[in-house]
Amino acid sequence: MPIDIERAISGELPAIPFTWSQDDIILYNLGVGAGDPPDDPAELKYAYEDELVAVPSFGTIPPFAMMMSVGTVDGIDIELARVLHGDQALTVHSPIPTSGTVTQTGRVVDVFDKGRGALIVLEVVSVLEKTGESLFTNRSGIYVRGQGGFGGEPGPGATNQRPERQPDEVVETHTLPQQALLYRMSSGDKNPLHADPVFAALAGFDRPILHGLCTYGVVLKAVTESVLGGEPERVGSYEARFTGHVFPGETLVTRIWEEEDRFLIETDVEERGRTVLANAVVVPRTQGAGLR
Repeated sequence: MPIDIERAISGELPAIPFTWSQDDIILYNLGVGAGDPPDDPAELKYAYEDELVAVPSFGTIPPFAMMMSVGTVDGIDIELARVLHGDQALTVHSPIPTSGTVTQTGRVVDVFDKGRGALIVLEVVSVLEKTGESLFTNRSGIYVRGQGGFGGEPGPGATNQRPERQPDEVVETHTLPQQALLYRMSSGDKNPLHADPVFAALAGFDRPILHGLCTYGVVLKAVTESVLGGEPERVGSYEARFTGHVFPGETLVTRIWEEEDRFLIETDVEERGRTVLANAVVVPRTQGAGLR
């Protein structure tokens, strides 16, 4: 069997350090939709080095190469062409500096049987070299098509489901037709599915699709600007499940519900009425943040 559960669980990912600069932060921010309009101070803080801040989902970038190395873990023999990103949880332990280096450790936390596929749960902890303290922790659910049915545990069900009431806030975000081309350069994820029309067609799509983690970042920026006062340092944690694809150029409609000390989120594509991000939640670093 391609996935040997007993050998895979607790298997370690190759430790890959990551260094970034102000330019990397700016490029990432632009990749998730910052800078529109370019003369808005709320946007310039993401795109100009004078008072630069990072969209907190930048924390998903340093561990990306480690996540893609999952096929090297003892007990896991999979084809990356069968891999989909199922969900992502990010904990930001302290505000992300605009330059720095992290050392990283990663492991396989669990493997769940989803029937038609297997869900491999990976965890990567990124430690800021300058301070020796954890900067962010990522937990990624990697779905492998065709590897389920081995009789394992199905894993936890959906959490963070939105309330059955009108949202407290609705934000529309227009993605660029070239958004995937920009994000692939800012993230290092050069999967041809996001750039090559022929490859996208072979995968069953009409045209290249946007990276799931790009949608993830676009939505977090929208939430930060709309309900956290435009203060990215207030983001403590963010998790979401990917439920559909986005074509570059489509409009994302993000609905936000305030519930005690957290914000529940669901995002649809306006043009096709399809939910693309669900079971999502942002927990502010300070309790009781409240809508602004």
